[in-house]
Amino acid sequence: MDKQQLALIIPAAGSGERLGGSVPKPYIELAGKTILEHSLLKFKQVSGLGEVIISTSESYMDQTESLLEKIFPDLNFYVVAGGRQRQDSIRNALNKISGKTGLVAVHDAVRPFVAVEDIEKCVEEAARWGGAVLAIKAKDTIKVSGTDLEIVQTPDRKNLWQAQTPQIFWAALIREAYEYADKYNIYGSDDSSLVEQVGGKVVLVEGSDKNFKITYPLDLKIAEFLAKSGEL
Repeated sequence: MDKQQLALIIPAAGSGERLGGSVPKPYIELAGKTILEHSLLKFKQVSGLGEVIISTSESYMDQTESLLEKIFPDLNFYVVAGGRQRQDSIRNALNKISGKTGLVAVHDAVRPFVAVEDIEKCVEEAARWGGAVLAIKAKDTIKVSGTDLEIVQTPDRKNLWQAQTPQIFWAALIREAYEYADKYNIYGSDDSSLVEQVGGKVVLVEGSDKNFKITYPLDLKIAEFLAKSGEL
């Protein structure tokens, strides 16, 4: 299979409120680097990466541009303004994707422990099928509730997966999905849900528990422990 140029989009406009601080989550330091930098360094090792686009808040655009200049001096990169919601931020970034790009990867800024080999497996499956998402099997029993918190359904756990990122798609497919979402005012819980709306095929690629999203103070404590253990 011919290698297609890969574009990386990272939405990094999230706040640090749930971590209890004023610094946005991607810009919190972990083992001497920002969480965002750790995430970017994982993708630097992926073959075929041709451009990087980060959407962030206005006050962090200069810092982000300097970071990209340092990590990707030979690649095309852009820093764009984040939107009201994550989906808006990704749409702003998609507008910068070049015509040379065949695949688009969207990755959470605060998943710095993603394995390079898992990213590459996801790239390979996305190139084959149109879309691929890193995920792990659900460990806990999941309950579906009604409006009064009464349990209305208990899905079979063996068919349930927890989606992670990166989520990688043919460039034309994710563009189509976002255009459809704009037209019908659809906001999905992730990019895959938007691609599914337009009939795109998306496959699951089993990832790792270590590829967790740093959201709460406990997550940051776990991240600090893993970093000290050499996981970065």
